[in-house]
Amino acid sequence: MLDPLFDPGFSDHSYGFRKRRGAHDAVRQSREYLKQGYTFAVDMDLAKFFDTVNFEVLMRRVGRQVGDPVVLRLIWRYLRAGVMEDGRWSPSEKGVPQGGPLSPLLANIVLHDLDMELEKRGHKFVRYADDFLVLVKSERTGQRVMASLTRFLEKKLRLAVNPVKSKVAKLTQCRFLGFTFRGKKIVWSDKSEAHFKRRVKELTGRSWGVSMDYRMQKLSEYLRGWMAYFALSEYYRPLPELDEWIRRRLRMCYWKQWRRCRKRVRELLKLGVSESQAVLTALSRKSYWHLSRTMATQSGITNAWLESQGLVSVGTLWIAFHYPAANHTG
Repeated sequence: MLDPLFDPGFSDHSYGFRKRRGAHDAVRQSREYLKQGYTFAVDMDLAKFFDTVNFEVLMRRVGRQVGDPVVLRLIWRYLRAGVMEDGRWSPSEKGVPQGGPLSPLLANIVLHDLDMELEKRGHKFVRYADDFLVLVKSERTGQRVMASLTRFLEKKLRLAVNPVKSKVAKLTQCRFLGFTFRGKKIVWSDKSEAHFKRRVKELTGRSWGVSMDYRMQKLSEYLRGWMAYFALSEYYRPLPELDEWIRRRLRMCYWKQWRRCRKRVRELLKLGVSESQAVLTALSRKSYWHLSRTMATQSGITNAWLESQGLVSVGTLWIAFHYPAANHTG
């Protein structure tokens, strides 16, 4: 393995694809710089980074640590493995294979010179693979830093900077690894929340012809995975509303699956709803979304019942993330 050869020399500001380091650490460090008064960020976007890594630049940097010609030849073959396009194979001329086992390490090797340059200049920065922020105290300083770093990246590392997506802005106006900052607190970005809602809508779509057990399983898997990452957000306030919205969508799914009037009445009665309420709701021609919030559906398909069917609460997951000791003792 090449990791033990390269990793000890990597910068402490590099968090991507390294043991005992991760995206949460990078976001937390950004917040620490914000607290120290570094309120502006140089947010640079490397255009199609993994597809545009220059082989000559990369191999020169690999060769600094690897002297074995056999290993160097294997890495070269890995890079030149090529792609199939329209049934025809063509060798790669640049870039590292995304998803390949060596690619994360090779990305860090290429960008190690950037880390060293930033450290030499005394900048505050965090980098996770090709996502990085340089933190400064004024917009003017940020513009100067972005101009000089653009020259360094394009001339020294032969990487293209996307001028449209790159900017100097207050850190609270930047997205980094799915998060942004409100005041001095970490919150998930609007884009991350929008993606979350789109996925939940797919998993709770009325037209998805799967059993409710399967739907609940896939939904809960997604909620657990999403919150394992985004529970880093320090704002609890939106979570009860999100939980309520998810439960309402599930009530809509149950209502659609029960389909026929008699079936709906029968299911509501089993859940303890009065006969009059069950019949009136089952006979209604209003939309599934409207009927998911009636007294009958809410008093029958209760929060506790949905939990018994396997639904997890994003609010509960957030509390377990931030207060693990209290969750354990409880």
